[in-house]
Amino acid sequence: MALFRITRESPLSPAEAWRRLTDWERHGDVVPLTRVRLATPPPTGEGTVFVPRTGVGRFAFDDPMEVVAWEPPHGATAGRCRLEKRGTFVTGWAEIAVAPHGPGSRIVWQEEIRVRPLPERCDPLLARAGRLMFARAVNGLLTYGS
Repeated sequence: MALFRITRESPLSPAEAWRRLTDWERHGDVVPLTRVRLATPPPTGEGTVFVPRTGVGRFAFDDPMEVVAWEPPHGATAGRCRLEKRGTFVTGWAEIAVAPHGPGSRIVWQEEIRVRPLPERCDPLLARAGRLMFARAVNGLLTYGS
């Protein structure tokens, strides 16, 4: 599996950074060629399922995910959200942590992914591509609509 980590500091409060990063449908606004559909009703919490669909036409795939840990930031306590990827094409997990940092927040997005048809020797390339794509997504989510 390919593991990557993205760290960002933001002037946003931990609560606002958390809100933006865990607004699953908004991910479709910042990740190219992706739409996100909620499969469970709001509010988001443990057990929430959402399905990003990435690609064009018949060259698209679903990447269903389930929230398996949901601990929003509160006061000086960091927040943590863990997602399990439940797809047949992409598997693995992602973890989002948001902590107070100075007047704003510090975000750590960590992910381990496996793309089923790819051999393990592709993991370094997959990790690099994931880091680039999700860094762009995190940046976009933190600044989108501000």
